Amino acid sequence: MIFNTDTAKKTAELLLQINAIKLNPKSPFTWASGWKSPIYCDNRITLSFPQIRNFIREEFARNIEKLYGKPDVIAGVATGAIGIGMLVAEYMGLPFVYVRPEPKKHGRQNQVEGFLQKGQTVVVVEDLISTGNSSLQAVEALKAAGANVKGMVAIFTYGFDVSTENFKKANIQLNTLGNYDTLLELAVAKQYITEQEQETLSAWRKDPSTWGVNSI
Repeated sequence: MIFNTDTAKKTAELLLQINAIKLNPKSPFTWASGWKSPIYCDNRITLSFPQIRNFIREEFARNIEKLYGKPDVIAGVATGAIGIGMLVAEYMGLPFVYVRPEPKKHGRQNQVEGFLQKGQTVVVVEDLISTGNSSLQAVEALKAAGANVKGMVAIFTYGFDVSTENFKKANIQLNTLGNYDTLLELAVAKQYITEQEQETLSAWRKDPSTWGVNSI
């Protein structure tokens, strides 16, 4: 679920302007999973643009408080959401922790880094949602540490059916600044892509795991 349509449009416009999102149906990217994709998203680039990172920070802060009330702690998912999560926590005057993909293999073997007390309410910040698996692993790590996870916010989601199902099964509310459908509509309107390329991008979202095999 997006916060609101105006925010989704503004987020899409900003991400396209700075090439945080690249659309290239004619020469697809290859993800780490091996999937072929006509879109590549790297929201960490937003940290290099003060006005854009401030927009994201303030939209997150405003909507977190609106949706969940003020939590005790903000948690960022490593590594992509550490920077923006910390900015949100600072803006809201809240403690910050981050969650590793897995526990450290030395020292205290932490997976959650920072000071977190059992029973504290936490909102999780993510940069990007694809299948949702890694994001929900972070939620499980926070719960194992005793946190009361109220929900998750993210900059952008591809809106895969599998991610919707994963969040539903985990009973975690996800809200995002931007989403795939709004991005494509704005990309056509601003002439980043043609209507034919929009159709290609829409087809990819329906079956991303096999799209490259059938298209290339």
